[in-house]
Amino acid sequence: MPQKKRLIVALALLAIIAAGVSFRAEFDRDVLLTTFANWGPWAAVAFIASYALGAVAFLPGLAFTIAGGALFGPWAGTLYSLIGASAGAAIAFLAARYLLNDWVAAHTGKRLASLQAGIDEEGWRFVALVRLVPLFPFNLLNYALGLTRLKFSVYCVTSFITMAPGALAYAWVGHAGRTALTGDGALIRSALIALALLAAVAFLPRLIKKIVKTPP
Repeated sequence: MPQKKRLIVALALLAIIAAGVSFRAEFDRDVLLTTFANWGPWAAVAFIASYALGAVAFLPGLAFTIAGGALFGPWAGTLYSLIGASAGAAIAFLAARYLLNDWVAAHTGKRLASLQAGIDEEGWRFVALVRLVPLFPFNLLNYALGLTRLKFSVYCVTSFITMAPGALAYAWVGHAGRTALTGDGALIRSALIALALLAAVAFLPRLIKKIVKTPP
């Protein structure tokens, strides 16, 4: 890409990030529900694109995932959230690697060295660890990993798989909440499934840490 175009794209990305950070305090799932409720057949496409853009702009992914479950149901909501989150994570990774190197390095600081050490030692397993165990903020992690020597394909596949449990759990939370509002008779079942999945996701970090600490 010519230098001038690289500069324009980099400035556009920084503008998106600045807008997202400024809007973050007012952003929640109700905003998303209101926005996509009347989009009809285009709602899924708009939701996925917005989730991807939100991941780039440091907007909270949790709000998107819960809204996805409320809007599309637990299974479709999980799938759409995973696609959107994965696309946004991929864009952030590539942006850090090819356009925003200095900006990302300045915002990750000393954490970058520990990320690279983990990648060198464990490879994809380290990516799985930091996805499942919240050692780093999700949005910043997407950018920070772009500065490591991690392969893009490994990053994308591992991220998609390891983000799935959390996406499923919180999509069920959104679905249970929508069921409660509509007075659906399946409320108790939906709530119990959501609670069970949340408990499983909460237990995952402890399990992963135990596996990592166990000598081979």
